[in-house]
Amino acid sequence: HLTGSKKGCDHGQCGACTVLINGRRVNSCLTLAVVNDGAEITTIEGLANGEQLHPMQAAFIKHDGFQCGYCTPGQICSAVALVKEGHAKDDAQIREWMSGNICRCGAYVNILAAIKEARDQSGAAVKG
Repeated sequence: HLTGSKKGCDHGQCGACTVLINGRRVNSCLTLAVVNDGAEITTIEGLANGEQLHPMQAAFIKHDGFQCGYCTPGQICSAVALVKEGHAKDDAQIREWMSGNICRCGAYVNILAAIKEARDQSGAAVKG
C-alpha cells in the first residue's frame, strides 16, 4: 500500500501526484496506467535504498523543504528528475522547472536550497 503520491487537483496543476516513469517526471493524475504497461514507475517510496535515503530526500530534511508534507513526495520526485535531466543550472532555472509543483505552505526557499545541495552532491552536469 503506497501512500506517498497524492491526489491533489486531478488536473495536472499542482504536482502533488508527480511520479517518475522511466526516469521522467509525470503527473500521474493525467496518465492512464495501461499506457505505461511495462514501464518503470518510481514513487517517493522507491527512491530510498533500504534505510538509506536518496540524497534529495536527505537534503529536503536537512533544509526543512517541507511544511505540512502534502506536496513533498511530488516535489522530491520532480527535483530528482530535474537534476538528472540537467535543468538545475541556477536558481532561476530550478524555479522554472519546479513551477509545476505547488507548495501551499510556502517552503520554496528551503526547497530550492535542498535541490541545490543535492545537485552539488551528485556532481550532475547542468544544461543551459
